[in-house]
Amino acid sequence: MIPIRDENRSLTSPHVTRMLIIINVVVFLAYWLPDFLGYTNNFATFINTYGLVPNSIIQGKNLSTLFTSLFLHADPIHLGGNMLFLYVFGDNVEDTFGHARYTLFYFIAGLLASFAHIGSLWYFGDLEGLITPTIGASGAISGVLGAYLVLYPRARILTLVFLGWVWITALPAFVFLGLWFFYQFLYGTLAPAAGGVAYWAHIGGFVGGLFFGGAWRGRRRKRDF
Repeated sequence: MIPIRDENRSLTSPHVTRMLIIINVVVFLAYWLPDFLGYTNNFATFINTYGLVPNSIIQGKNLSTLFTSLFLHADPIHLGGNMLFLYVFGDNVEDTFGHARYTLFYFIAGLLASFAHIGSLWYFGDLEGLITPTIGASGAISGVLGAYLVLYPRARILTLVFLGWVWITALPAFVFLGLWFFYQFLYGTLAPAAGGVAYWAHIGGFVGGLFFGGAWRGRRRKRDF
């Protein structure tokens, strides 16, 4: 399932969400495009320097990568998928939290996601994962998804669905995000290292989003769906 847009109009301009998308895109193009065009060969070095290496964090080293890793992506598909989810779900969460609180929440969710990922590697004994750089905004964005689920469970998400054929339908947020989380939990439990995806980072960020969304739910603007 791929979200296209939600039918939940934001009451304020999502300046922070837009800025996060712009920063992610600009940073990605800055280190990926020169390599893609053949001008440099620094992609791997950049990822190893600014990506989050779990074993380093455990040792209290390179703690800045807890934040820099949130703005790195492996390829255009990785970037595009993350930015699409942030675009669809971020504006309403920002609308509810306010710009400053939303910014703080985004990075806290990213931290929770990173710690959940590191904890899962230790629990499952994934020694290779502990020394492999982790990159991507998906942990922080998972926090946004969790908050959205609590704040707007009945909001309709226009969704591209692949079930033998391709069709577009509107799903309630609790259905779309519930299925998304079930998929993350299923793979995180049965195949935590499948495809190099940090499923437990998604789970950790999402659960953090549920908590913060629940704490702020009573303050959201009332609206009809």
